[in-house]
Amino acid sequence: MLFFQLNTWLLAIILLAILAAATLIGLSLGRAARKKSEDLREAFSVIQGTLLGFMGLVLAFGLSLAIGRYETRREAVVNEANAIGTTYLRAETIAEPQRSQSLALLKRFTDTSITISGEIPGSSAESKKIAASELIQRQLWGLAGLSLQHAPSDAAPRLYVESLNDMFDAQSTRTASLANRVPTPVLALEIVGAALALAALALHMATLGGRGVFTVLIAALLVWVILLVTFDLDRPTRGLIRVPMTPLLQERAAMELPPAATPTR
Repeated sequence: MLFFQLNTWLLAIILLAILAAATLIGLSLGRAARKKSEDLREAFSVIQGTLLGFMGLVLAFGLSLAIGRYETRREAVVNEANAIGTTYLRAETIAEPQRSQSLALLKRFTDTSITISGEIPGSSAESKKIAASELIQRQLWGLAGLSLQHAPSDAAPRLYVESLNDMFDAQSTRTASLANRVPTPVLALEIVGAALALAALALHMATLGGRGVFTVLIAALLVWVILLVTFDLDRPTRGLIRVPMTPLLQERAAMELPPAATPTR
């Protein structure tokens, strides 16, 4: 939660500062230990190899978690868009006046669902959007109940109620996926592990007479990019890598077309 609250650029600067500081500390300690015995230099080499392996494992683990959650969010958007589309088509088949009222509410529901995607998960703004969506859901459910009462033997209202329930569930699933982030301890472990590994690599290179310092800087830059991508994937509404809302936007645009079906009598 701590990392999620930070601005993207501020987060990038903080990560870069931590990695740069660790690298500089390693270089400084390496220069100070350059005159030590060969045995000490060999010990630094063993520590460096161990920490680099640990860093690679932790970075890969964190990145895989972030990618998995990102793909889940994308799938949730598609599922909700499909559920809304099915519900809208079935709403066209129920009788008036519930038909027109439901179609108008479904447009508002879709608009609200799109705006939820732009709010920070857990924020008061998101809570207000979700509350507005739940109010629309209650209105839609009430109209669906009236439609069933007026035509209890018709198939259209029953199918509409089924798809309406699926649509509500799809939005709840997508909203939950926005808040499902990589645990903070995992992200903190990535930062600490990366800093220690870079410090050990810089220390080892410095004890060899300063050779390979450029390689250390390149490694630090690559680690910084990996960390930044991992954090960005875990910030679905704030980062530079965002979950596309194209399926929902396309579904909303399709609602402006003339109805494809006529209501039941």
